Amino acid sequence: MRPSGRAPDQIRELSFEPGFTIHAEGSCLVSFGGTRVLVTASVEDKVPPFLRGKGQGWVTAEYGMLPRATHTRGNREAAKGKQSGRTQEIQRLIGRSLRAVVDLKALGERQIIVDCDVIQADGGTRTAAISGAWVALRIAVDKLLAAKAIAKDPIQTQVAAVSCGIHNGTAVLDLDYVEDSTAGSDGNFVLTADGAIVEAQLTAEGETFDEEGLLRLLRLARIGCKAIFEAQLRATGR
Repeated sequence: MRPSGRAPDQIRELSFEPGFTIHAEGSCLVSFGGTRVLVTASVEDKVPPFLRGKGQGWVTAEYGMLPRATHTRGNREAAKGKQSGRTQEIQRLIGRSLRAVVDLKALGERQIIVDCDVIQADGGTRTAAISGAWVALRIAVDKLLAAKAIAKDPIQTQVAAVSCGIHNGTAVLDLDYVEDSTAGSDGNFVLTADGAIVEAQLTAEGETFDEEGLLRLLRLARIGCKAIFEAQLRATGR
């Protein structure tokens, strides 16, 4: 029995609240159970220096946690003068995940920056951020299409992410903090709506797994991402 009482293949209650902020071109508040992340997508009519004159755009991401998003207060990274390795790893993962489903040529010479700010953390902050980032990006791109700023939809398909792990010897979907902190193995899967794997991060935390264990986790991830894809479409009216 899982601490939450959920079945092994049951994802937490999830929601996407689009248009959560009024200034960003795209935004949403994403909730995976007790984890909540505010995501905004900002469009800039410029690209990074390494892309100037190349006729393509760029999608990148930044990630951070509010000081009291966790059980105890954490210091703001700005106060330390540098980002932690964890923060850099996660924001690069979010950016890679979004770029995997975007035709950067169709975006034109503009950049979309997606900011993911964790308001409350209860496990799976990076997977919630990736899933919410697609919604905010979709909203921002729809506005570009409506304004005829771009002629072709650059978003090729959906992307979402979910955590899976082995807890008390059982493969389970979408770990909350209690499960994540005691799991024998855990990982994160980033998948597209057409079935492709963007990234898989799996680690043994004291309990190794074999090939069949890996496949069980992947099958669970596909179940979880299917539910996320459906919620994304409802949030964006597609």
